[in-house]
Amino acid sequence: MRIVVLDIGGTEIKSGIIENGNLSLKIKTPSNAQLGGPYIIDTAKSIISGYGDINGIGISTAGQVDSEKGMIVYSNQNILDYTGMKIQDIFQAAFNVPVAVENDVNAVAVSETIFGVGKTHNEKNFICLTYGTGVGGAIVYNGEIFRGASFSAAEFGHIITHGTKNESGYYEKYASTNALIEKIKAVMPDLNNGRKIFMNMEVPVVKEIIDDWIQEIIYGLVSLIHIFNPSLIVLGGGVMCQDYVIQTLQQEINAQIMPSFCAVKLVPASLGNDSGLWGVGYLAGLKLNTVIDKIS
Repeated sequence: MRIVVLDIGGTEIKSGIIENGNLSLKIKTPSNAQLGGPYIIDTAKSIISGYGDINGIGISTAGQVDSEKGMIVYSNQNILDYTGMKIQDIFQAAFNVPVAVENDVNAVAVSETIFGVGKTHNEKNFICLTYGTGVGGAIVYNGEIFRGASFSAAEFGHIITHGTKNESGYYEKYASTNALIEKIKAVMPDLNNGRKIFMNMEVPVVKEIIDDWIQEIIYGLVSLIHIFNPSLIVLGGGVMCQDYVIQTLQQEINAQIMPSFCAVKLVPASLGNDSGLWGVGYLAGLKLNTVIDKIS
């Protein structure tokens, strides 16, 4: 059973093959999101064709997703001309195999429930956030994704953490990885991705900007903790693999929330940047009436 899995983001498309409990043949392809949704779909078709014979397709994607119809309910400016795209129909027609489509953060939450921290912590109720081009969210309740009235629940990136009469200060504007990169580039243009930034943490101005950015993350998390009272929060995105970020978040948040909420644990997504791929692989497996396993 070969399932090709894609994770479509505003910066890149990650892809690979899940077969016999392993995720292999992983590649990253620039998404060139500024060229719009149709371009991304064509790129994804080319990627899938390169994997040869397959039995199913799993697609994790940015945007609000109707997972029953496999279509984009809404997409912001991060991917233009993407709203209304019937992804499931497009790929089923192109490859004649079952296709599962899910929002990218919901896909992370599915994989962490089935294979990751939800399993290891024996937790069926938690919230999940990912930090990248924007900030995405997911709610897991009784082991299932809570989707809301229009498949759009948990748009945590659009809670307001700053604001004036004339401008809403959305969380992702300040707390996304892109926000960190843009601030750093203003003083050190060569530091144009998260890896380079954290390799230069000893530079005082870099450390100061990182610490300010972590505080922006905290503003949103404090509100969510007081709303949901979770025992576990899963944090995804490449920068959340940095020990300094997770340790600082846990320490500072405990100082800023009510004592009765301090049992909450903050943990990075245990499958790292592969979480979304495993999530849609699992969902595609269900469409094939096959429950995929994962070899540790």
